[in-house]
Parts: sequence; C-alpha cells; structure tokens
Amino acid sequence: MSGTDVTTDDKGLRAASLNLGASIVVGVSSTAPGYSIAATLGYIVAYVSFQSPAIVLLGFLPILGIAYAYRELNRETPDCGTTFTWGTRVFNPWVGWMGGWGYVAASIIGMASVSQIAGQYFFLMFGLDGQANSTAWVTAGGVVWIVILTWVSWKGVQTSARLQYVLLTIEMVVLLAFSVIALTKVYTGHAGPDSVHPQASWFNPFAIVNDAGHLNISAISGGILLAVFLYWGWDSAVSLNEETLDPGKTPGRAAVLSTVILLGIYVLTSVACLAYAGSDPLANSDDVLAQVGEQVLGTHLDKFLIFAVLTSAAASTQTTVMPTARTFLSMAAYKALPQRFADIHKKNLTPGFATIFTGAISIVFFVGLAAISTDVLGDATEAVGLLVAFYYGMTGFSAVWHFRHNPGRDAKSILVRIIAPLFGGLVLLFVFIKTAIDDYNPANSTTTVSLMGHEVGTIFVIAMGSLALGVILMLWTARKSPDFFAGKILNRHTPIVVAENVFAEVDALGMPDAFDREHTVIPPE
Repeated sequence: MSGTDVTTDDKGLRAASLNLGASIVVGVSSTAPGYSIAATLGYIVAYVSFQSPAIVLLGFLPILGIAYAYRELNRETPDCGTTFTWGTRVFNPWVGWMGGWGYVAASIIGMASVSQIAGQYFFLMFGLDGQANSTAWVTAGGVVWIVILTWVSWKGVQTSARLQYVLLTIEMVVLLAFSVIALTKVYTGHAGPDSVHPQASWFNPFAIVNDAGHLNISAISGGILLAVFLYWGWDSAVSLNEETLDPGKTPGRAAVLSTVILLGIYVLTSVACLAYAGSDPLANSDDVLAQVGEQVLGTHLDKFLIFAVLTSAAASTQTTVMPTARTFLSMAAYKALPQRFADIHKKNLTPGFATIFTGAISIVFFVGLAAISTDVLGDATEAVGLLVAFYYGMTGFSAVWHFRHNPGRDAKSILVRIIAPLFGGLVLLFVFIKTAIDDYNPANSTTTVSLMGHEVGTIFVIAMGSLALGVILMLWTARKSPDFFAGKILNRHTPIVVAENVFAEVDALGMPDAFDREHTVIPPE
C-alpha cells in the first residue's frame, strides 16, 4: 500500500495498517507466552502436578471454540468493540455493556501481574536481585513500564506493530532454545536429580484424581481457569480490526492461528519445565522460568531467558493498553461511555484520551494491589481468569444466538458458527461458576479479605467486586445515556459503517471482500 494515511470515517482510526502477519504477531504477543508460562505454570502444577500439559490441552479446546466465535462474528461486524458490540447487537445493551466491562476489568487487573513481572525482570536483567525482591522497587519499575508502553500505544498502531515484531521474535527464539536444551539435558542425563522423562500420562486429564481416587473436578476447573489466563490475549488481534487490511477476514484468521501457535509453545515449554525440574519444586512457583532458567542455560545464558520474559511482559503491557483503549473508544462512539473516550489524536490517529486513561487507571490498580496483597501475581492471575471466562463465554453465546437461524449449509459452517462456540461458552460458564464458588473459600486463596465479618478469598473479591463495580457504573451510565440502553443507537438492525477508502484499499490489493457491500453503509462526507 502507499504511504497515504487511510482512515475510517466512523471512529477516525488509521485503516488498513496491519496485514495478516502483523495481526498474528499482535495476537500472540498480546498473550505474552514467556510471561504467561512464567507466571502461571507453577499454579497449574499446584492443581494437577504432572498432568499440567493435559490442562494446557484442555484449556485450548474451549479457547479454540471462542476463537471461531470471534472469527465468525467479526466477518459480519468488524468493530473494535468486539464483545461489547456483538453482545449489544445480539442480545441487548445491558448484556453488551457488561461484556465490554468484563474485557476492560480483565485488562486492568491483568496489567497488575504483567507489570510486576516487567518490573522484577528488569532488575534481574542487571543482576540487581535486592531490587527484584523489593515490593517498592518492583512496583516503581512496573509503573515506569506502563508509562513507556502507554506512550508507544498512543503514538500509533504501526509503531506498536513494528515493536511487537522485534519483541515477539526474541521471545519465541529464546523459549524454543530453552525447551530444546532442557529436554536434551533430561534425555542425556545432565539434568538434576528431580528430572524425569516425559510420560504419555501427562496428557491424560482422567489421571487428575483426588485422595479417594475420583476425578478431581475442582482441580480440573481451577487448572482450566489458569489455562484460560494462559491463552488470554489473542483477541487483541480482533480488537484492532478497524485498523487491519480486509478487516472482516484478517483479524478472525489471526485469532484462530494465534491460539494454535500458543498451544504448541505452551505444551513444549510446560513439558520441558516438568521434565527438567519435576513437579513438587515447581508447585505454586510465581516464576517458573526464573526458578529453572539458570540451571538449564547456565549462569550467563540465563540472561537471555530473563530478557525474553522481560520483552514478553513489555509486549503484553503494550498490547493490553491498545485493545482496551479501543473498547473504550467503541463504547463511547455508541454513547455507552462519555464522549471524551471517543476522542482521536489528530496526528497519531489513536484513541488519545482512552489510551492515556487506560494506562493511568492500570497504574492506580497496580499500585493499590501491590500495597494490600502479598501475592500480586497469584491473586491477579486467577481473578483475570474468572473475568476472561465471563466475557469469552458471552462471546461464544453471542455467536450461537446470532447464527441460530443462519448456521450455514455444510457441516464445517455449523461447527464453527454453532457447535464450537457453544462448547466454548458452556465450558467457560461451568469453569466460571465452579471456580468462583471455590475461590470464595479463603483456604483456596493466598490472601483473604474480611467481608461483613467473614473471611473471603481475595481472588473472589477482586473478580466479583470488579463485576459488581461494572453493574454500578452501568446503572450510572444508563442515567447519562438513556438512548443507548433503550436500544436506539446500537441494535441488531444497526448497519455496519465503514469508510469508502477501505473498499478502495482492498480493491487496490486485489483482495476478496470482507463486507456485504449491498448492506454496508458508507457515511457521507
């Protein structure tokens, strides 16, 4: 494409900026494989021990179903509000608003854990172990990372994508090298005394049993919820759909391909860590890669692993800010939030105010959680898992309900429009309810909160408190913007609005249409 700026007239974003490769990079880097496996694998191991690879596989199945829901819904309505927009059009404004809030809450809470990793690994990179173990220093470092990467996101989607290419390449190469070296040492007898050769039983979820020998549903549910967090982030590629070439097709393809890539790297890395270190040493570790990195790579080469996790956390910070700001933008464009959130920076063509607000509110939550929690990573990770299950599940049900009268004419269409999204939605609904009940019990949380004279798990309080806050804000917004909640602004009959130059850009590249042009509205000049 030419160097001419192409913008969408409806929201003002820079259209046709990302191709399929860039969208996949955004989807995978948003998930932050290095950071995610470092922060999550230890907690999965605590639930299911050597069956952690089985949980990684089980968690992938509903996520793939939801990825298909994103793909199919995006084909018809490529809007950066994603779950918010689809939930509103398919069900009603109240459901859609809470779906959008679920995404925003998950992102802001998730920034707390990713910022802690970024701050800690920055100091580890330079051998400053004292600062890396200091809550104050790590919090300060995490805040600096949020500020820097919020600024990059504010500068523009193309600048952000170029940075993501570099960060993701480093991360994937190092994770692959780490896994290969770890497994090589295991099979050649150069690993530690706790090492063990990988077994087929590691991939068998029916081997997850309790002391009575029965299938441990609570452990499986909790493990899958952590796996949901592990995979969370690929939908960022769809949130940038209005800035993507062929926005009706490219983001959906990128979402599905991103989940498959993540499955491969997660299975390989989890098997490598378990084989090298064994199960018990990893259980409840808040940083698995730091724990075994030096043993696998040696005193000097482990710096590459530290750098990979640092770049992973940095990438995730940036790619959490970008889609969250665009969710705010879409909600404001449809009068579901104050109009200020719809402001577009004239030069950068990014949601200027929404981007800065996202960074600022993330800092406030991160600092607050660091001040009251002794385990920021553990509490934030599981709380985010609950919120992700909430809005991912809603997206799955939105696809099923939307396509119920138009499931397609062949088995493949019915599978990706109805069966896969329904499976994903039902699994995540079950996991959400079961894990929320378990997390209410203070014995299942690393920290507790006194609530009306009862001790309650912090994870439950963070997740359910976030949703309760969303209900309060929604009711307040309904008073300020009654037309949106009356269904007058966005509903199932609202036409898709895109800029005419999006068609011109697609035609110039000889690409197939993502839109039904007959029913697509081009706004007047």
